[in-house]
Amino acid sequence: MEHVLSIVNDFFGNFLAISNYLWAFPTQYGWWNNIPILGQFTLPVIMLFSAGIIFTLRSKFVQIRYFKKGIKILTKKKTAEIGVSPFASFMLSAAMRIGAGNIVGVTGAIAVGGPGALFWMWFSAFLGMATSFIEATLSQIFKEQKNDEYVGGLTHYAEKIYQNRHWVGVAIGVAFILYRMLSMPVHTFHLFTSAGTIVTTLTGHPAERTSVLYYSLAVLIVITLAIVVFGGIKRVTKLTDKMVPVMAIGYSVLVIFIVVVNIDKLPVFFVSVFKGAFRPDAIFGGMFGVALIQGIKRGLLSNEAGMGTTTMAAASADNDHPCEQGFIQSIAVFLDTFIICTMTGFMVTMGAIWSHPAYDWESISNSIIDVFTQSVAVLMPGTAFDNAAVVIVCLAYGFFGFTTLLGGIIFCEISASKISGSAKMTKVIRIMSVFVMVPAGCLSVLSGLELGNMWSISDLINVTFIFINVPTILIGGKIALKALKDYVDTEGEPFVSERIGIETSIWTKDFAKSKKGA
Repeated sequence: MEHVLSIVNDFFGNFLAISNYLWAFPTQYGWWNNIPILGQFTLPVIMLFSAGIIFTLRSKFVQIRYFKKGIKILTKKKTAEIGVSPFASFMLSAAMRIGAGNIVGVTGAIAVGGPGALFWMWFSAFLGMATSFIEATLSQIFKEQKNDEYVGGLTHYAEKIYQNRHWVGVAIGVAFILYRMLSMPVHTFHLFTSAGTIVTTLTGHPAERTSVLYYSLAVLIVITLAIVVFGGIKRVTKLTDKMVPVMAIGYSVLVIFIVVVNIDKLPVFFVSVFKGAFRPDAIFGGMFGVALIQGIKRGLLSNEAGMGTTTMAAASADNDHPCEQGFIQSIAVFLDTFIICTMTGFMVTMGAIWSHPAYDWESISNSIIDVFTQSVAVLMPGTAFDNAAVVIVCLAYGFFGFTTLLGGIIFCEISASKISGSAKMTKVIRIMSVFVMVPAGCLSVLSGLELGNMWSISDLINVTFIFINVPTILIGGKIALKALKDYVDTEGEPFVSERIGIETSIWTKDFAKSKKGA
């Protein structure tokens, strides 16, 4: 098995060069670098920024104007006979956005690009809130009904936007399934890393890969996923409705405590972030472009705005108007980046172990989770609570990884509905995910071989989805903007797609009447 896993790891290593090339294109060429200012930006960054700026301006700053309205819709109690409630949809998308990337992604971005990378995360997230509004609204407009669920997202709205070309939806669906499937072993690693760090912290001795703990955890992960996933999206949302608030609040309480203990360092934090955004320290290469790229790249992996990879959650909700879920998903980006990522950024930046005399930065920077946990340790007041803090952080890290696995499997199912709506296809996706891809991640850990190169395929497909989704929403964005105008003009009356000049399978006059009568 170890030999097989090694071959798999080496195979995915071949994608690293392609991924790096696409993320850096065209800054590899002198003619581009010679262009003032613009030459510092890569094509993926330009595409994301351009989309965010365009949608922010054309929607007249929808992320600000309707932020309060989104909160009101989100907190309103609502049950759904078909699909899930707006709140459940929000939690499902949050389960995907608030993942291990909020810890390892942010920590990695700062470790490579310096504290200034966090500023560019904020900047991209603000623009991404408008982009996410467009994605989510399009997902709602073009959603379809499957039994007692709503399905949709990038696979569905891309097909409609590109003149009902079914092969477009199928091709994107296949790409998305591959993306999520190949990411599952990596996300499985996070659960073992979390458990292993907790054991080491509590006992003072590292857990062996061949220990009963690791084997028991592997069995528990597979069984738990099977029980939840085979219950369908409604069972998944019932769990994420509970897990997301718990992990977010628990993590937030810990960080707030650390902030209070280190309140004197708060001004230094903001100075480091804003100064580093434009003049990074020489430790991190000293180049403006490094901080920017790391901030955008890792920020994208965290909040996923512009990729279209969380749009399946938006489509699953039962709303009176498509824009309602657009407002809500915009808030999800805010929660992910401005709240959770900032908390991680505070601990890593204030810990500043790259300049701490007790640490060998070159060695420790090779392990992102160690950078994070040691940053937390540096900031703790040196009491009995120190170990408890590390345990809380690791539990949140593990929860983040688990909910990401859950969401990834459900999103695969929704994407597969564009390929085939049969129950057999759904079962195949569940079996492949729970009994093949996740166990592959478990086996790689148990054998002592971490498939680090699989991150390269994730990075590659992330940038590929930017090239797919951004042009799609730039073309179809006018439909979402018409829906926004309709929302404003009708003051949020139940939506009828004919009012904006299109036909859909859900948003009919009869559907609107049923909403008014509800």
